[in-house]
Amino acid sequence: MKVRKAVIPAAGLGTRLLPATKSVPKEMLPIVDKPTLQYVVEEAVKSGIEDILILTNRSKSSMEDYFDYHPELEEKLRASGREEEADAIRGIADLANIVFMRQKETLGLGHAVYCARSFTGDEPFAVLLGDDVMDGEKPVTLQLVEAAEEYGCSAVGARHVALDQIGKYCTLRYEEMPGEDKIFRLLDAIEKPRPEEIFSDFAILGRYVFTPGIFTALADQKPGYGGEIQLTDAIARLAKRETVLAVDFEGRRFDTGNVPGYLETVVEYALSSPEYGGWMREFILKKARELS
Repeated sequence: MKVRKAVIPAAGLGTRLLPATKSVPKEMLPIVDKPTLQYVVEEAVKSGIEDILILTNRSKSSMEDYFDYHPELEEKLRASGREEEADAIRGIADLANIVFMRQKETLGLGHAVYCARSFTGDEPFAVLLGDDVMDGEKPVTLQLVEAAEEYGCSAVGARHVALDQIGKYCTLRYEEMPGEDKIFRLLDAIEKPRPEEIFSDFAILGRYVFTPGIFTALADQKPGYGGEIQLTDAIARLAKRETVLAVDFEGRRFDTGNVPGYLETVVEYALSSPEYGGWMREFILKKARELS
């Protein structure tokens, strides 16, 4: 089992970031000097992914333009001696074999993944949510890929979250795997659980690796929470049929799909930037003094 393909669902309307997302996809909002989506694509590439499908909608053609060549811009940059910048612009289009498909109806994350079945065929594949940025020494997707390839099964990225926040995510029932301290066997999952439904404080956060078996689970999946086809519901059904791993991944997750999460991400990445980090630290200290 070798994972070479990835799917990035990016068709959501971004309503938590309005009015900015009325015309700019939330995945294209910049984190310092790169759009959110580029960080996600780069994580996939660093995890050994060669082919990437990005699911979009009718208002997100800018994503396709961004990952294409821009000869006029490159020519202008080279003419002014800015070779390094021109190479960087061309390199964006060469990150991987990236294709696009429109999700004509936004019926839930499960529906989005099901739309990718013709792209993935009978191969295993990764799923990376387009507004979740992961920062870790080893790419989070690679951690899942390694676990999935070792055990020949699906794997999801999971972390412990505060119990008073679990209702915003999902809850997992799981058991230990012999000889493993970061990899568990997933037994059941509930999306957006009510207090009486909570199995644990362990929740799936934005990264997945699936065998083609997920499509069998999704094929007749009924709408769940919010009237949408929930991927979590299909994962729970898949876990009844074949092994699904829950990997307690190492790294930090940034949720850029809401205003506080987006601002936190921008500040954190600016502080860690070799070019802008020093300026950002001085700016924050200056503002702190002014406000004290």
